[in-house]
Amino acid sequence: MPIGESELILNADGSIYHLNLLPEDIAPTVLVVGDPNRVQQVSRYFDTIELKKQKREFLTHTGMLNGKRLTVLSTGIGTGNIDIVLNELDALVNIDFSTREIKPTGNSLDIVRIGTSGALQPNIPVDSFLLSHYAIGLDGILHFYEKEHVEIDEMTQSLIAHLGWTDKGIVPYTAICNQELEKQLDSNRIRLGMTLTNAGFYGPQGRELRLKQKLTDFHSKLASFRYQDNSITNLEMETATIYGLSKLLGHRAVSLNAILANRPLGTFSKNPRKTVDSLIKLSLELLT
Repeated sequence: MPIGESELILNADGSIYHLNLLPEDIAPTVLVVGDPNRVQQVSRYFDTIELKKQKREFLTHTGMLNGKRLTVLSTGIGTGNIDIVLNELDALVNIDFSTREIKPTGNSLDIVRIGTSGALQPNIPVDSFLLSHYAIGLDGILHFYEKEHVEIDEMTQSLIAHLGWTDKGIVPYTAICNQELEKQLDSNRIRLGMTLTNAGFYGPQGRELRLKQKLTDFHSKLASFRYQDNSITNLEMETATIYGLSKLLGHRAVSLNAILANRPLGTFSKNPRKTVDSLIKLSLELLT
């Protein structure tokens, strides 16, 4: 049955609504970054660039590196944008825009987030790199989908019991990266971690400017959680939603983090652009 015009929204040129992309515009491997300015920071290492498109905060470059076709796409900040990006990327490869029907054979993308993050444990140094093996979502996006078969239920229940925040309206969900893609990105320069995805940057990450925190035990509760000898290593704003939606849609996803801040030590990178650039170059080397 065709998908309605109000559900699958296309632009006048037939491109998907927010990303402004046609199916042929994207490569099988998509690198996602938050900042539109970081797209060029990635694509400048490509051998050739065949496509540049932008609409709102969504800037896309597609090109070739070492014989491999790659797309780099900016998502903007936050899980709400990830909901748009993941669903529209999936539509580009799994929905026939001419008939508005789902294709009979599912197509899978490799989705690699190259982002920034703050460490929650004092032993994780600023300017280091971390791959999110597990991801915990406090944002709520995945609760709108039938997520039970992709969630790590034992971990979720353990976390709910540990945090005790359900009376505050905060119900976490959990997800895991694609292990095959994780192996491809294995490097002695990248540690594995358990990443917490927050709904915002200030209150939802325990920061206080003028507004007082509702959760006075925010950092201590998170830092003390353990699951199979793993602790929560870092905080950011996209990974859990990427993992959850990717698994639901049949895509492979991994999130790579440049650690720019250490929250318990109160430190921040002296040269964040250099750190991010080093992670970009390492990621491209491992992928190609």
